[in-house]
Amino acid sequence: MATLTDVAKKANVSKMTVSRVINHPEQVRDELKELVYEAMRELNYRPNAAAKALANKRTQIIKLLILEEMDTTEPYYMFLLTGIANELDKYAYSLQLLTRNNVQIGDSDGFIVCGMRKEDEELIKNLDKPVVLFGHNEMGEDFIDSNNEQSMAKATQYAIEEGYENIVYIGIDIDEPFAHAREKGYTKVMADNGKEACTYTLGNRSRYSAAFIKEHWNEFQKNTLFLCASDRLAMGVVREIKEQNGNIPEDYGVIGHDGVFLDQIAHPHLTTLKQSITEMGAACARMVLKKVNQDGKPQGNQLFETELKRGGTTR
Repeated sequence: MATLTDVAKKANVSKMTVSRVINHPEQVRDELKELVYEAMRELNYRPNAAAKALANKRTQIIKLLILEEMDTTEPYYMFLLTGIANELDKYAYSLQLLTRNNVQIGDSDGFIVCGMRKEDEELIKNLDKPVVLFGHNEMGEDFIDSNNEQSMAKATQYAIEEGYENIVYIGIDIDEPFAHAREKGYTKVMADNGKEACTYTLGNRSRYSAAFIKEHWNEFQKNTLFLCASDRLAMGVVREIKEQNGNIPEDYGVIGHDGVFLDQIAHPHLTTLKQSITEMGAACARMVLKKVNQDGKPQGNQLFETELKRGGTTR
């Protein structure tokens, strides 16, 4: 079994440096950390988590608290969990998954919280360890999220450049910052291009958007693009346009948002705004560990750009 000394020799650094990388990675340059991590991987060296926790007076556990309903048909959270768990593993941390009913069971060094809504603010304030939110919030907590406003602005500009005369925005009917930001990105670009905005909000289910298209089909002329705040909504729009014998993408275009799975099972494949979910998960892990190591010092926020992933639902 490889030892700390073996890792130091392999990486051509001192034992003290290896120990610092394991116990206090925030004090070590990224290049040096990667050198030590590579040596650890090659030697299959695993730090003694119990010893590390004892030495640092830590649990070596980060809790992931998910406050919204998880849907088994969409692997959104699997991408997120992969990013968080892989990043925590580099620092000999384990991940504990929680729901709102067992928040305070067991100890930890910090929390990553997903799916927070305004009614959850009191719960978040009562958490007794450093917290990082996955998702924009307006209560002053550190967070990681996509740049939602810029994301929809990019899609709206793309639709205009592709020659769609009418661009209809179908948002998620929820009073949360991410939903407002996505709609703002759309309305701003429409205004900048002298176009009239046309917005609707629905529950985030494909059956709702399909029913909406069916009910209002005669109101939408050809050369219309539907810009949807989620891939779920976009799938319902595509399904009903086809039911109405509409021609996609020549006469009607559809763009979704998320790009984690549903865009690939849609037919044709959706044009969508792909979020970097795994990378954002890793960023959440890095931020909460940094906050733990700095005694809860605020870390601010980090926004990730989305990728406009072209499929068969736009020209």
